[in-house]
Amino acid sequence: MRLFLRVAGTWLIALALILLVVDGTRSLAASGLVYTSLVALWTQVHAPSLGAVEAFFDSRFFAELLDTAFKALLESPAFAVLGIPGIVLALTGRRPRRERFLRQDRI
Repeated sequence: MRLFLRVAGTWLIALALILLVVDGTRSLAASGLVYTSLVALWTQVHAPSLGAVEAFFDSRFFAELLDTAFKALLESPAFAVLGIPGIVLALTGRRPRRERFLRQDRI
């Protein structure tokens, strides 16, 4: 399980870094802050699935609340949406840290 968490986290962090480099290059070219929103990235990758997810959220009990949260998530930068869960997954899958203490005479 830890291996899966670390691999998934590493992939998400790698995608976030790629998007950050692309956004950084666009920002330098535009001489201002430019970022790719998640909705723009999702539309470029697979637009029909975005419509399917929106239809799924519309059929739920808290549709208005889910729609508001989903729209806020879609408007945020794609590198942050992918990078933060990637960091959390990578840290969750890491090996537990063991503190090792040495005796005074072995230092």
